[in-house]
Amino acid sequence: MKSKANKTDIKVPDKKGYFGEFGGKFIPETISSCLNELESAYAKAKQSKKFKKELDSYLREYAGRPTPLYFAKKLSKYFKLKVYLKREDLLHTGAHKINNSLGQAFLAKFMGKERIIAETGAGQHGVAVATIASLLDFKCDIYMGQEDIERQSMNVFRMKVLGARVIAVRSGSKTLKDACNEAFRDWVTNVRNTYYLLGSVVGPHPYPMIVRDFQLVIGREARLQILKKEGKLPDCLVACVGGGSNAIGLFYPFFKDKKVKFIGVEAAGFGLNSYNSASLTKGELGVFQGSKSYVLQDKFGQIKNAHSIAPGLDYPGVGPEHAFYKSIKRAEYVTVNDSQAIEGFKLLSELEGIIPALESSHAIYYLQKIAKDNKGCTALVCLSGRGDKDLDIIREYTEKSNTKNKISK
Repeated sequence: MKSKANKTDIKVPDKKGYFGEFGGKFIPETISSCLNELESAYAKAKQSKKFKKELDSYLREYAGRPTPLYFAKKLSKYFKLKVYLKREDLLHTGAHKINNSLGQAFLAKFMGKERIIAETGAGQHGVAVATIASLLDFKCDIYMGQEDIERQSMNVFRMKVLGARVIAVRSGSKTLKDACNEAFRDWVTNVRNTYYLLGSVVGPHPYPMIVRDFQLVIGREARLQILKKEGKLPDCLVACVGGGSNAIGLFYPFFKDKKVKFIGVEAAGFGLNSYNSASLTKGELGVFQGSKSYVLQDKFGQIKNAHSIAPGLDYPGVGPEHAFYKSIKRAEYVTVNDSQAIEGFKLLSELEGIIPALESSHAIYYLQKIAKDNKGCTALVCLSGRGDKDLDIIREYTEKSNTKNKISK
């Protein structure tokens, strides 16, 4: 069986940045020059052997690639599945975010920029950007919603330790979408010396393509690793989806392997039919932050506030490539609510001694549904990050649950 990744890649987006009918550039004229400069520089960087060699070296020797593909024996026995975990949680800074942060930081260096700005929700992207900015001598400002700052205080402290300035965003829902808005405003004003290091496969072209390309290392490694371990491809790939970068990074190199099912797990938030961050499952076609995709919006087209216990899934839109996969039925998108994600968190922690990020915990929980319908199949899960950042949230959730139980008794 041929396993070279370039044999499995598909040619999207098109030259205008569309994945089918999704994507594109829906932007004010003030941002056009910024994006044109970025697109031109990325096209040149991709052809540079020096750029690729330097990036590959840092991915190996600094970030810690390749990450292991771990057979979760006890979890497999519990679900009656063969469960493999792609251990992105073992990377430096604790999540897949560093793949993209390294790639774009080297692109900023290639472009001669002096300052990097970024948005962050769960804080993992912010930490990764602050880390690389320190490494490569960039000035660094991170925009973060006030609500997320309060939920992720340790990651905020980590960013500050690394020398970044964390700017609180107090407008709107005070979460990730508002942090994105403020970062775009900053970039337009300071484009001459500033690079906006966007954290997911969202936004106007060429960002969804650029972020995907820097995350492809996940799926390319996983494809080779599972063939070596099993002698065949997995039955399904499972990953959490907020903006969707870890999932696209895993899915894309398997795109033409039609027998491999893609399952993206969105956040249903509180549950009870609320679907607080499930853009693909309950959203409608719209334009949000420069791109056409599925969006959580009201009947007047106003963007709804998103909610998930996992801050990295707190986003009312989704990457256009995921919307494309849904439209052609290449991927299935499902939901897991807050309490179910907590259950997934506890399962992996107690059975395998691996504390997962709450984002990844959504994917772990959904293995229960897969097991009901497909006993004995092989599932490959992207463990996108580790759960150190979420322990305060877990503790608070547990304390509230215990209090409610005592009252009900």
